[in-house]
Amino acid sequence: MAKIKAFKAFRPADNLVEKVASRPYDVLNSEEAREEAHGNEHSFLRIIKSEIEFPKGQDQYAKEVYEKAKEMFSAFVDKGTLVQDEDDFIYIYRLKMGAIEQTGIVALSSVEDYWDDIIKKHEFTRPEKEIDRITHIKTSGIQSGPVFLAYRNHETIDGLIADYAANNQPVYDFDAGDGVQHILWVVSEVELVNRIVALFDWEIPATYIADGHHRAASSSKVGKALAEANSEHTGKEAYNWFLSVLFPDNQLSIIDYNRLVKDLNGLSNEAFLEKLNDNFLIEEKTAAFKPEQALDFGMYLSGKWYKLTVKEGKYNTEHPVKLLDTYVLHENLFEPILGIEDQRKSKRIDFVGGIRGMKELERRVDNGEMAAAFSIFPVSISQLFAVADSGEVMPPKSTWFEPKLRSGLLVHKF
Repeated sequence: MAKIKAFKAFRPADNLVEKVASRPYDVLNSEEAREEAHGNEHSFLRIIKSEIEFPKGQDQYAKEVYEKAKEMFSAFVDKGTLVQDEDDFIYIYRLKMGAIEQTGIVALSSVEDYWDDIIKKHEFTRPEKEIDRITHIKTSGIQSGPVFLAYRNHETIDGLIADYAANNQPVYDFDAGDGVQHILWVVSEVELVNRIVALFDWEIPATYIADGHHRAASSSKVGKALAEANSEHTGKEAYNWFLSVLFPDNQLSIIDYNRLVKDLNGLSNEAFLEKLNDNFLIEEKTAAFKPEQALDFGMYLSGKWYKLTVKEGKYNTEHPVKLLDTYVLHENLFEPILGIEDQRKSKRIDFVGGIRGMKELERRVDNGEMAAAFSIFPVSISQLFAVADSGEVMPPKSTWFEPKLRSGLLVHKF
């Protein structure tokens, strides 16, 4: 069963929360982070993207960058920008974006659960990204970004969370400037905290990583290494837990995660379209095509949009991974026609979250950066659970969750 734990979070001073809260480290490059933090000494980007404290061109993976993250966290605490709660609490976190609203809890999740596959995964991680987060965590001594976990909705747990939120004032309630409202409650009632923790332990058999595979893997590897190095390890140490936000599955929204390719593997447009005929029905469209059902794909090539429908017999309806649109597109187009064998390693492919819209796909093809773009119908949460439960993994970049969590609202120091 899933083990969670209350903790003493470091969180922003009430009057600084809007200045501190930042987008996650992995949705911004260094220059975007530098621009976003400009003029804001309280931005949490100064901790999670600490290369921006150096002149432009700084190697973001240099030792001094990770040491700067530790230094900046200490400075935030010393100046009162971040303040630690005095007791162990759990926290209720609500995000609202248009018609989408999701409410979950922030708590620590067990490293042991990660290794025992009670926390289920659906993606492979990239070694270089793991090394980056491991170094950041070990050097800074904090888990600065939460792992986004999902669980199958539970009437009692979800009711307790909803009731508390309805009857108590939040400590934070702000719009992040991108149309997403972030609301946070501190749950200090010991009896309620203990009941929610116990309900997870008794009745939630598994949680699922929705977003944050690298953060989960890195925190768990750091915890395991520290445990092995500690001759007096008891299992109660802070490194045995990592920062997480847990949402019920029936409140979550997955949007499309689209692809672009840099070249057509030496094929002309005409030859490429001809090869597509083997596996797809092709229909030219007069406007951007965003699929409305599974097994339909949009393709933008040389200023034109096409609808691609995979032909019957070209996909497997019995296997949870092989029925995913990202898998079907890879098996019928990227590998056999474009020669892209491994999307995780190939430098010829890029991924764009659907939140950026069809215009972003068009822009990157029209400016010559990419040769073609592909829009994909989003994975469902039930598909994600089915893949994770099977022990399989999805093709890389198959899921994009919106709205995004903000970093810096709650920090776990270990």
